[in-house]
Amino acid sequence: MIRPEIEHQLLTLSLCDKAKIVQSLIKTGRMGGTGITKTPGVCGGEACITGTRIAVWLLVEAQQLGISEAQLLQDYPHIRAADLVNAWAYADAYPEEITAAIAANNEVANANGTPVC
Repeated sequence: MIRPEIEHQLLTLSLCDKAKIVQSLIKTGRMGGTGITKTPGVCGGEACITGTRIAVWLLVEAQQLGISEAQLLQDYPHIRAADLVNAWAYADAYPEEITAAIAANNEVANANGTPVC
């Protein structure tokens, strides 16, 4: 199968299926874990999807609460399936950081009634 044929078939897939394929590619090492940045003064310096204020911990927490990748892509239409894959890869690489960020946000939210980011 040549690339144009694959691209044509990919275009017919649902967002959820596209996300699963991208996630599979990441796991097999065909793609790098780029697309995550930390910027001082943006979301408390937490790891975010590059060019957004969407923190990795926020996406991880949403997934833990049962929100699907397809729903996340609908809720955040300016991010792509590859961004989610990058977020999951980052979270896998730095689990303590993500767990601490979720805990810190929950503490602040409980104290103030609002999330940090």
